[in-house]
Amino acid sequence: HSHRRGPRADMVPEIAAAVGFVSGLLRTRGCVSEQQLQVFSGALREALTEHYKHHWFPEKPFKGSGYRCIRINHRMDPIISKAAGQIGLSLPQLYQLLPSELTLWVDPYEVSYRIGEDGSICVLYEAAKPPSSYGGMLTCKNQMMLGRSSPSKNYIMTVSS
Repeated sequence: HSHRRGPRADMVPEIAAAVGFVSGLLRTRGCVSEQQLQVFSGALREALTEHYKHHWFPEKPFKGSGYRCIRINHRMDPIISKAAGQIGLSLPQLYQLLPSELTLWVDPYEVSYRIGEDGSICVLYEAAKPPSSYGGMLTCKNQMMLGRSSPSKNYIMTVSS
């Protein structure tokens, strides 16, 4: 495994974060067994990997974002309902277990979600993007991120004056 610079093509950590989040929501209600959750997680991971395969552009993290977005708003996201079907959860059960308004964005280097139409957006997973992806500019959002996360990994990027 050579550690070459530049975008990585795999989406394992992002998908794992998204799957973990949805499984966690199902787990909190306690109606789903751990064994079912494992089957569900596996099915969801496979479905997302397949769904995102040709829609993942680490060099343009927001390209295709709408396609990758998982949404529940009075309509269950088909990817979630399919995975839930594998453990025998019906749509009405899913609606009871999951928030009625949920948007989950799975983008290269960042997974975030919002519950409720005007809820705040929470970041579930964030990786350091290769410096090239935003031209070394620290956007306002990145500065906020730098402010609140652990110093060690952020100061790898040297900011040249």
